Amino acid sequence: MNQNQWMSLLGLANRARKIISGEELSVKEIRSGKAKLILLSADASQNTTKKITDKCNSYEVPYKLVENRFLLGQAIGKEARVVVAVMDDGFAKKLVTLLD
Repeated sequence: MNQNQWMSLLGLANRARKIISGEELSVKEIRSGKAKLILLSADASQNTTKKITDKCNSYEVPYKLVENRFLLGQAIGKEARVVVAVMDDGFAKKLVTLLD
């Protein structure tokens, strides 16, 4: 996985206002059906990981794990982030290919 590519793309999605960060806001977007992809930090707590993965599975939203919360936050120009929801199909598809 090329770390710089997915981080750059996520930053671009952020500038295009196509992402939401934070656990509760992401869960809300999953429920509403707007979230196309969830990026979850590998160092998230067990409760958060279970909550997000269960929601993704029940609402059929794909999710990908990234190394840590600091990379996820750095990619969108914020402090550490544990969960990021991508709201755009194009960005979501490209991120999936880069993170595979």
